[in-house]
Amino acid sequence: MGCCGSTERTKREWRPLEERSCTDLPWFLLFVLFCVGMGSICGFTMATGGAARLVFGYDSYGNTCGHSNQQLQGVRLSGLDHTDRRFVFFLDPCNIDIVQRKIRSMALCVAECPGEELHTYGDLKRFAMINGSELCSYELAGHKYPGHPDRFTKCPKLPVPQSKPLPVFNRCTPMDISCYAKFAEAVVTFVSDNSLLHRLIASVAASKEVIIGLCVLALVLSMILMVIIRYISAVLVWILTGLVVLGSLGGTSILWWLYIDHRLSVKDAQSEETEEEGEEQEEDETKDKTHALMIYAIAATVFTVILLLLMLFMRKRVALTIALFRVAGKVFVHLPLLVLQPFLTFIILLLFWTYWLLVLLFLGTSGNPIQNEETGLIEFRLTGALQYLTWYHTFGLVWISEFILACQQMTIAGAVVTYYFTRDKGRLPITPILSSVLRLLRYHLGTVAKGSFIITLVKIPRLILMYVHNQLKGKENACARCMLKACICCLWCLEKCLNYLNQNAYAATAINSTSFCVSARDAFVILVENALRVAAINTIGDFVLFLGKVLIVTCTAFAGVLALNYQRDYSEWVPPLLLVGLFAFLVAHCFLSVFSAVVDVLFLCFAIDTKYNDGTPGREFYMDKALMEFVENSRKSVAAAERGRVRAREEVELTAMAPGPSSA
Repeated sequence: MGCCGSTERTKREWRPLEERSCTDLPWFLLFVLFCVGMGSICGFTMATGGAARLVFGYDSYGNTCGHSNQQLQGVRLSGLDHTDRRFVFFLDPCNIDIVQRKIRSMALCVAECPGEELHTYGDLKRFAMINGSELCSYELAGHKYPGHPDRFTKCPKLPVPQSKPLPVFNRCTPMDISCYAKFAEAVVTFVSDNSLLHRLIASVAASKEVIIGLCVLALVLSMILMVIIRYISAVLVWILTGLVVLGSLGGTSILWWLYIDHRLSVKDAQSEETEEEGEEQEEDETKDKTHALMIYAIAATVFTVILLLLMLFMRKRVALTIALFRVAGKVFVHLPLLVLQPFLTFIILLLFWTYWLLVLLFLGTSGNPIQNEETGLIEFRLTGALQYLTWYHTFGLVWISEFILACQQMTIAGAVVTYYFTRDKGRLPITPILSSVLRLLRYHLGTVAKGSFIITLVKIPRLILMYVHNQLKGKENACARCMLKACICCLWCLEKCLNYLNQNAYAATAINSTSFCVSARDAFVILVENALRVAAINTIGDFVLFLGKVLIVTCTAFAGVLALNYQRDYSEWVPPLLLVGLFAFLVAHCFLSVFSAVVDVLFLCFAIDTKYNDGTPGREFYMDKALMEFVENSRKSVAAAERGRVRAREEVELTAMAPGPSSA
């Protein structure tokens, strides 16, 4: 029996791209049912009026603006016909509850927003008579505004600011943004006065053409680096290795030098006789520093020795990393559309997040009408079992987002596997990436759904713990804070490990068309058998890619300095350069993360190729010429080492067989 109850061959027979079948079909059906549930939530909000209330707005009595409403049981002034009253007007729009993120004011449906500032109740009466738009509560007649005894509580706060209707959402929005000074102060806490914020915005606006040009430059540099990195990878890797070794040796030497210097100073101080208490205290402090330096020096020495031993044992694996980088560069030459994967994934994620946010807002205006005990206003809230719709919707955000990212990983893996296991590169499909997408849609959506679900099960508890940690900040004791951080850290590490294993499982599925559990087991076995190679690729390779990101950010920032050279005020340079640097790093990360995924898939293919093929007739290698050279060099090294061991063994045997000196 295979993993998860599947009936698989006991010994894996890797047959790349030979058979295709649907994998993890139950998980695909489960994911489809879950997506149907997500769509049902959207349908529920539309059927119960939540979507209409969000778009058209509703007043404090439960009436939807622009619609003819039904009477709500126990709610006065509900069930009014607001067909001619299309806009929501707040009596005190500046009364904002920052914690609850809403306006704590009575809302009414009006026919027209006040286009000018109204200073007196007489102005309110005149506005109602001329425009037919009554700005006080419905039970007050417009001509009675100036003398009505309830005008102070049921009419808007004077002066009424000029406002315009918000596009699409039909809310009367004050034109004077000083109304939201309290909200802005809470959001932008680092701005003491508006002048700094205005200067930052003005500097970005004045340099918008330069910013756009530099963003395009970062995009072009990222694409170029992905192609040429195969030519400079060897130089980068060996320079990096040399710098790390020299840095560790230099740091260790400096620590030992400091320790010896402090120890000699202590001996000199002890040789001088003194009875002053202050100097004795200083001598004790010097001894403590000397002891600390000795500990640091010993720790640095142990670290350096371990590092040198790792470099010694992994020096041959460094050559494999360089070879994989070269082949990865060739992959992007043959499959240039791979560079568009981050853009496509980002667009799909953006569309889904927009949909998810709209439905979440719909849920906020759905449910049963409930009267707020503090304000006496009507609010719509989900009660009973309907409260769990928000949790279901939140779970869907994580799972479907991870599903989309997993689809990108599976698409990349399928395209790279097709490239690697096609001996004649001239016979590659016209569009390998499209072929990979079609295979994913036809056979492997269930595998992607299962892998993304596992990541979701780890990510959601971590997010919950992070939320609890933020809510309890300053309230919990040190032990509880330490435990929370430890749990968050462990879950983060587990999530990273599962992400790496999932990526290799998708590659194994793309090769052999096996289910997720079987593919994960097979990939794990291959990775364990090549643990040192994996360590070399993940450490050296990731650092080289990090240097690539730094290179792109540095070049973009340098170009920005040259482009902004005519602006002599240095403070005007900072906001555009920071914005461009952030964008350049994000773009470089997106592109080089695809490059890293290609390298990981190539390594798994290479490990499978070398395990089950040896280059003899009938078992020819699939690998590229660069990897073939690495294999040949490795074989020569192994053969030379074997000959050395045989020669040493023969010398030992001859020595043992030689007659010793005769005794008389």
